[in-house]
Amino acid sequence: MDNDHLALRIRAFRKLKGLTQQQLADRMGVSVAVLGSLERGTRRPDSKLMQRIAESLGIDYDELTGNEPGA
Repeated sequence: MDNDHLALRIRAFRKLKGLTQQQLADRMGVSVAVLGSLERGTRRPDSKLMQRIAESLGIDYDELTGNEPGA
């Protein structure tokens, strides 16, 4: 998945969950600047950070990435 598509998914799920950037960043244990760079697609998260994002949003990793489970 390219950075732009992932960035859009992170932002869309955050908004769907009714969270501000500050709230999600706090849940993830990162700064708002880091989350902002993820949502702009200027920073690519590693798998550990992707897992923290998914957990912080209350969704599955596969749902965040758009992958089918088991695929």
